[in-house]
Amino acid sequence: MKTTLEELQAFAAVVDGGSITAAADHLGQTVSGISRALGRLEKKLDTTLLRRTTRRTELTEEGQAFLLRTRAILAAIDDAEEHMAARRQRPAGRLRVNAATPFMLHAIVPLVAAFRRAYPQITLELDTDELNIDLLERRTDVAIRIGALRDSTLHARALCTSRIRVLASPDYLAAHGRPKSVADLARHSLLGFTQPESLNRWPLRGTHGDEWPVVPDITASSGETLRQLALQGLGIACLSDFMTSTDRERGDLVQVLVKDTVDVRQPISAVYYRNTQLAARIACFLDFLQERMG
Repeated sequence: MKTTLEELQAFAAVVDGGSITAAADHLGQTVSGISRALGRLEKKLDTTLLRRTTRRTELTEEGQAFLLRTRAILAAIDDAEEHMAARRQRPAGRLRVNAATPFMLHAIVPLVAAFRRAYPQITLELDTDELNIDLLERRTDVAIRIGALRDSTLHARALCTSRIRVLASPDYLAAHGRPKSVADLARHSLLGFTQPESLNRWPLRGTHGDEWPVVPDITASSGETLRQLALQGLGIACLSDFMTSTDRERGDLVQVLVKDTVDVRQPISAVYYRNTQLAARIACFLDFLQERMG
C-alpha cells in the first residue's frame, strides 16, 4: 500500500509538536486518529520512525532520514498549491480554441488583441473546422458551436444569437434583377452548403411554410467561401449576421426578400468538458467572450 498525504502530515506534525496530542491539536484531528496514521505509516515502511514514551517522542535514525523526504514532499505540495492559486489569479498556459472558419475570422480574431492585453500569460492556439470535432481527440479546451447542441456530454455556455438572411451583391442584382417573390429564386444562381443539408433550407415564408429548400448551383463546406462567392456576384446566399454585418453596412451585400424572411436566429455556444473545477484559463476566456458577444 502507498503512503498517504494524511500519514505524512501526521508524522511531521508529531515531530514538530513533540507529541501526538500537540499534533492532533494542530491538525484538528483526534489523538487516536493521529496514532493510527503513524501506526499505518510505520507498518507500510516496515520500520520504527518514532520512539514514544509517556514523557517524550524521539526520532529513530530511520525516522530522521524519512523526515527529510517527508518535509520535501509536503513543501512540494504547498508549492504546487500556491502555484495553482497564482494561476487562478493570473491565468496562464495554453488555451486551444476551435471554431468554424467564418466565426473564427469574423468574431474571435477581432477580439484576440484585447484578450492578449488582458491575459498576456495565456498562449492561444486557434484551430478551424467546418464540422463539429471531438474535443478530447483534438485536445481542444473550448469549441464554438453554431446551432442547436446535440452532444449531451459537453458543458455549454450560451454566447449570443445571430440572425440569418438571404443576401446578394449589388453587382449580381444589377445583372440578374432582384427576386420579387420566393418563387423567383428558381431563376437565380443560388449558393449553398455541401453539408449539413439543413443549411440549405432558407428562412423564407410562403405556401410551403416557413422554410424554403433550395438546390444550390454552387456549394461549399464553409460559409466564408459562400460569402466570398456572393461578394464576387456569383449568386444569392443565405448567411449569418456574424459574418456579413460589415458587408451589409458597407453595401457590399444587400438583403433580398426582406418581407418574406422569417426572423430565425442561430444560437452560438461555447462548449467544453468539465470533470472538475474549470481551469482558470478556460473560465476567463468564456467570461471574456460572453461579455463582448452577449
